[in-house]
Amino acid sequence: KITLDQIGKNIKSGAVKDLNVVIKGDVDGSIEALSDSLMSLSNDEVNVKILLKSTGLVNQNDISLASASNAFIVAFNVSSTVNARKMSKSLGVDIRHYSIIYEAIDEIKLALEGLLEPDTIEESLGSADVKDKFKIPKIGIIAGCSVSKGKVIRNSLLRVVRDGEVIYEGKLTSLKRFKEDVNEVKNGLECGIGVQGFYDFVEKDIIEVYALKTVKRTLS
Repeated sequence: KITLDQIGKNIKSGAVKDLNVVIKGDVDGSIEALSDSLMSLSNDEVNVKILLKSTGLVNQNDISLASASNAFIVAFNVSSTVNARKMSKSLGVDIRHYSIIYEAIDEIKLALEGLLEPDTIEESLGSADVKDKFKIPKIGIIAGCSVSKGKVIRNSLLRVVRDGEVIYEGKLTSLKRFKEDVNEVKNGLECGIGVQGFYDFVEKDIIEVYALKTVKRTLS
């Protein structure tokens, strides 16, 4: 079926890169405005291509074009002929009817935004100053720290910074408050931090703790 959803799946899988659209409308001014707005949604990952824009009812020729081109049809303030409706059902061509331009643009924009790979951003959680290091049975070397900002959280990603330079990046695998295992320690408190694969702590090292978050991208 040639629906907007199916075209979107094909774009996301890399099978196609173009979002092909046939626009039918009541007047030329509305068609041009809609066409220009939809084409402005194009980006590096998907290209909105207007195959046809014309006034009048959606007809069988429009359905044939959409079917052959893997396109969907935007009908603005117009309906479809009886034969076009039958043909669209037979071929699985998606006809979307709108009477307000921004509703058409918003719906297609949301569909395209769903195709964009999300951005990955870094969120700072906190940092801790290394005061000393200790050897703990069954765990190994841990850093005795004072949390100086935010909080440190078990299993978070981290960097070990020495004299302003990142000397190690890894994961916070062990977090203790006195002798107890804890999940997080907040600003102003002391704790013991174990880092996967790193044991060479020295006084005044800074352990920066962060998380990676995915953020949905939007079209400008």
